[in-house]
Amino acid sequence: MKRFDTDVAIVGGGMVGQTLALALASAGVEVAVLERAVPEATLAPSFDGRASAIAFATVQMLRGLDVWAELDTVAQPILDIRVSDGASPLFLHYDHRELAAGSPFGHMLENRHLRFALHHAMARAGVVIRAPVSVTSIDTDAFGATATFDDGSTLRARLLVGTDGGKSFVRRAAGIRTHGWEYQHSGIVLTVQHEHHHGGVAHERFLPAGPFAILPLTGNRSSLVWTERHALAAAMVKLGDDRFAEEMRARFGDFLGHVEPTGPRWSYPLAMLKSERTVANRIALAGDAAQTLHPLAGQGLNLGMRDAAALAEVIVDAQRLGGDVGSGDVLERYARWRTLDALSLIAVTDGLNRLFLNEVPPVRIGRDVGLAVVNKIAPLKRAFVGHARGTAGKLPRLLLGGAL
Repeated sequence: MKRFDTDVAIVGGGMVGQTLALALASAGVEVAVLERAVPEATLAPSFDGRASAIAFATVQMLRGLDVWAELDTVAQPILDIRVSDGASPLFLHYDHRELAAGSPFGHMLENRHLRFALHHAMARAGVVIRAPVSVTSIDTDAFGATATFDDGSTLRARLLVGTDGGKSFVRRAAGIRTHGWEYQHSGIVLTVQHEHHHGGVAHERFLPAGPFAILPLTGNRSSLVWTERHALAAAMVKLGDDRFAEEMRARFGDFLGHVEPTGPRWSYPLAMLKSERTVANRIALAGDAAQTLHPLAGQGLNLGMRDAAALAEVIVDAQRLGGDVGSGDVLERYARWRTLDALSLIAVTDGLNRLFLNEVPPVRIGRDVGLAVVNKIAPLKRAFVGHARGTAGKLPRLLLGGAL
């Protein structure tokens, strides 16, 4: 039997995969990251417009992994969240001053900055990165998993983790089926510059075509996630700059003064996907490989980060007890821990999307009144706040700001 090259091999060097690798390495677990892209290309310094909402609990983890210090000056705190239904005067407002110590709900951060910071932290921790490599097959036995690359070379690990996205090769190779559906909409993503400062307020508006999220970035900038039906979204992205700006402003409004698109824009189809299982023999899935959400709550990356934190914890606990980090007992503990959180968030995001797309007058009136009611009932607001900050449920140690 071939020796083990590493304890854990992670296929996919995106933000979730890098965070998992860093967490494991910080606790003394041997880990290797297998990535198809050349690191220099992945870490291109040019602004590409992509940004993510980083929940409070995720920030706690990044602080504990010595990543956040590099990000503090480029991250925009989310101080308030305002949810509204089109032009309705009724709304739901979350104020950070109502939280303990007035801490923010989270931060908005350009993805390029997080990729850089994670890459630097992994280098400091000595994480092995093999790139560019393409995994062509995965074989497992009772003792470990072997990944074969396109050049014929192999790597053997006690556990192989797939963080390789919604079209995960690892998931397919493990024979794990998925359930889900495509929405009839696409998300248009871009960054805008505006005349007035946003005050750290995130706006989630539900328009007839779907959510229109205005998320604060540093300076007088915001990240825009604009939902339209596929055909219209594709046509919008192809418009000339002036015409596109007109269409965007018509939906954006003038509450932040003059608004101007900046940088690239693109669209991507929206879908919900859930893996039937998140583990198989010597294999685990995390992030988009395990589940893909509707982006209306901005929680997709945070859900993947919770996967990484939980998986890291069960692996490290097993290693410290002298156990096998890829055993069935370890993987089942991870699967049980993550299932409820993932299913709950999928149900909430999908349900809200369907509710706000329904334009039947009684339904619309009911949901508008519902926003106002939740806005006045403190326990209900606290429950929603817990999910927004990533602090609901049983949290791994890293998300509580502790160490592994």
